[in-house]
Amino acid sequence: MNRESVQAIGQAYYQAVFDTDRDLAFQIIRQALADGVTPETIVFEIVVPSIDRMVAGFTDTFDSSIAQHFMATQIAAAVTEEMLALFQHQPEVVGTVILGASAGDFHGLGKRIVAGCLKTQMIEVIDIGVNAPAEKFLAAALEHKAQIIGIAAMMVHTAQGKDGCLGVRRLLQQHGLESSVKIVVGGAPYRFDPHLYQTVQADAWAPNGIEAGRIIRQLIETVKAR
Repeated sequence: MNRESVQAIGQAYYQAVFDTDRDLAFQIIRQALADGVTPETIVFEIVVPSIDRMVAGFTDTFDSSIAQHFMATQIAAAVTEEMLALFQHQPEVVGTVILGASAGDFHGLGKRIVAGCLKTQMIEVIDIGVNAPAEKFLAAALEHKAQIIGIAAMMVHTAQGKDGCLGVRRLLQQHGLESSVKIVVGGAPYRFDPHLYQTVQADAWAPNGIEAGRIIRQLIETVKAR
């Protein structure tokens, strides 16, 4: 199938996810498969670019809402999982991220959006839920041999809390793991204050799921290269 046809399928898929029509999105993808489009092309040339467009529409042009953004990432994650089983050669998982909301924070929407984006970029996500104490992040990182701990916070006091990122940093120091496990943070407080991640002693912060994927991939490579 030529590039123009793939682009047309991509536009139809994007419109379906923009309209939060999960059934139509899957119908488009499955028809593309039947027409000879490879699963690899579907993931990397249709699904991932659609997430890029949704992020831009939410953060730059304000053409999409948080609800649309959320649904787009959940559909993308589900399509990706279905397509991965059909890949001719199974892609190598880039690395593993422990993802959770900081202690005292019960907001899970942003975290789930990020998880959906990361899965489309071949990053394994272990979601430990909301209101997660520092010890839970560390235990999960050790159990799953994760390179990254991702901590979401929607409120300033949970971002800065001693049992949030600061607590995780303290535990990494105590166990001598600072070079093998990196911390990435995200959420509303960091968008309001881009330097807050330094205050809470994180290694980096990301404003959205796509950027989180790029930053996390870079940090994973740094950890693996040490």
